[in-house]
Amino acid sequence: MTEPIDPAVESFLLLGATRLAPRTVEAYRQDLVQLAAFLGGSPAAATTERLAEYVARMRADGLAATTIARRVAAIRSFYRHQVLVGARTDNPAAELELPRRRRALPKTLSPGEVERLIDAANGVTPRALRDQALVELLYGAGLRVSEAVGLDKAGVDLDDRLVRVIGKGSKERIVPLGRPAAEALARYLARGRPFIDTRHRPELFLNARGGGLTRAGAFLILRKLADKAGLEPGRVHPHLLRHSFATHLLEGGADLRSVQEMLGHADLATTELYTHVSDRRRRELYYQAHPHAKKKNPTRR
Repeated sequence: MTEPIDPAVESFLLLGATRLAPRTVEAYRQDLVQLAAFLGGSPAAATTERLAEYVARMRADGLAATTIARRVAAIRSFYRHQVLVGARTDNPAAELELPRRRRALPKTLSPGEVERLIDAANGVTPRALRDQALVELLYGAGLRVSEAVGLDKAGVDLDDRLVRVIGKGSKERIVPLGRPAAEALARYLARGRPFIDTRHRPELFLNARGGGLTRAGAFLILRKLADKAGLEPGRVHPHLLRHSFATHLLEGGADLRSVQEMLGHADLATTELYTHVSDRRRRELYYQAHPHAKKKNPTRR
């Protein structure tokens, strides 16, 4: 049985039900019921100070930053509704300070692990040639899996070693191809793709039935190759190769802006995450390799 709810909250939820998914409405309901329990009454008349106390309580209770952010988003939506219907003239949640969300550092493969993955695709069958071309392209150009499976044959220029990518927001970018990726694509286009192109499709990568390769199909290919290469299959996915592409470029001396353009990141801060991965790896190598880094501090006499 649904617990009684404040009329102001009920009004907000009824309006939300006309445009939001049922799960979202139910999440808003739970978040606002919890707020009302903290306030000891209707949220309709709450002040910014009381809402700030609620955020502080959630932090003290050890709630994750993502959970707090979600609850505050629901609270802000409620007060925007209150302003819209004329019940309030202000949104007391507008200025709430949220805990900063820690962005997890991207995980990567080492250059040696990438080579093992590519070597696992060695073969002369059409599917083996396709798989090696796919891995080389994901790693050699840092493409998102949706970009790779969305490529048409015409999007690859093997003479100039360039690939024309349609990324997020339908933005186009040109990414250079390394020689190994270009050579793998040339082999696939000459000796692999013609044998599986039974439907005359425009997509660059095709599945075994001649249709366009899907995201799920690309994931499955990488997992099978990872298992064959002796890597943990659950760890290897297309975006891991993109992370590895960016990290290895920066470790090799590429400048941040160029890597940003190749990845198609709108925000440089997103690309900067890879510098942290490189810094961490350098520190780990230092502690493993430097003689003094491995020694314990001598006891002073």
